Amino acid sequence: MGTPDTWRKSSYSGAGDGDSCVEIATGGTHTAIRDSKAPARATLTFPAGAFATFLDGVKRYSTVTDFARFRG
Repeated sequence: MGTPDTWRKSSYSGAGDGDSCVEIATGGTHTAIRDSKAPARATLTFPAGAFATFLDGVKRYSTVTDFARFRG
């Protein structure tokens, strides 16, 4: 996929946490996500179909904090 040029912030980014969110970039065959607070750091890249599976797994956590606890 290379380095995506067009990143979009999560629709859940409100005025109070507009710089603390996940950004997404889509390509023809892959989807990439990154932390907006550290855009130069690691990016997760998924084949198009695998990203939907990843989202389904994340949805069972009610907040980013819950997901961070899961990650360790």
